[in-house]
Amino acid sequence: MDKEIRWHQRYENFDKAYTQFRAAILDFDKLSKLEKEGLIQRFEYTFELAWKTLKDYLEAKEVDAKFPRDVIKAAFHYELIKDGEVWMDMLEKRNLLAHTYDEERFNFAIKKIKEEYYGAISQVHSYLGDIK
Repeated sequence: MDKEIRWHQRYENFDKAYTQFRAAILDFDKLSKLEKEGLIQRFEYTFELAWKTLKDYLEAKEVDAKFPRDVIKAAFHYELIKDGEVWMDMLEKRNLLAHTYDEERFNFAIKKIKEEYYGAISQVHSYLGDIK
């Protein structure tokens, strides 16, 4: 029972972060460069809450997965996430995306977040929200 409550609580935090992340994506064309840097930061903490929410959900279902890579693999296996490759890419690139002082990396990060990562996180947010 405690694990069930835990994932619901974690989802509430994920939902709040996702709402802010989504707002930035929807206003993307209006964002300044500084605000786009903030979008990258919103992605980072939304991604962290997303995989941790998945971890808590899986634990509530008696699936043992502690580390991000294991959580993503299990979530894909149990069809909680549709695109495991994008999730693995997010995991691998999350630290690289923080280095936005390099213009090329900055543009790469924004493109990945807007075109790939947002959709993947949205899918998980919707899925977990529907079963909550």
